[in-house]
Amino acid sequence: MRAHLARVDAVLVQAVIAAALSFAHLHDLAAAAGQDGWKAWAYPVSVDLLLVAAWRRLRSGGSKAAGWCWFLVALTASLGANIATAGLLDLDAVPAWLRILVAGWPAVAFLGGTLLAHTTHETAADPAPATPEPTTTAPEPEQRPAVASPRPPVPAALVAHARKVADEHRTRTGSAIDTSTLRARLGVPAPLAEAVAAQL
Repeated sequence: MRAHLARVDAVLVQAVIAAALSFAHLHDLAAAAGQDGWKAWAYPVSVDLLLVAAWRRLRSGGSKAAGWCWFLVALTASLGANIATAGLLDLDAVPAWLRILVAGWPAVAFLGGTLLAHTTHETAADPAPATPEPTTTAPEPEQRPAVASPRPPVPAALVAHARKVADEHRTRTGSAIDTSTLRARLGVPAPLAEAVAAQL
């Protein structure tokens, strides 16, 4: 546990020293390029914030192309300031192209920070396949066996009359009378004629 804390503390101290030196170099370069007062202090802040935003994008696990792009842009600005202020550049006579770069840096940093912070980098999940709705079919009506309708009661007088009509028909034609003829001769409904014919 103590070894772990010692390692963390050493890394933290190293990070603070590096950040302070880089911050100072960026401030000195911005001041030499004509950005005096509070503006010279704002430049290192914008570079460091862009570095942090790019690092967060790289650690997020999403698309890393934009993260690496803006991380390299911010790192180049930081390293460039460190190298330029190491005696390789006359800070009393800063060239015009460097003044242009320093003056244009706020727009670049704002663009990079906005793109890193406000663009989605998560891939859209595949839409779930639509589950077909269950089709409900109306149950077929239960088919019941056809039940013969009960025959109506037949009066005895009607049966006796029908026997006379049937005998007369047999005598005249030589064949038994059918139900339709019996119904026509008696003048009764079909169910009643069938009931009478069943009793003949």
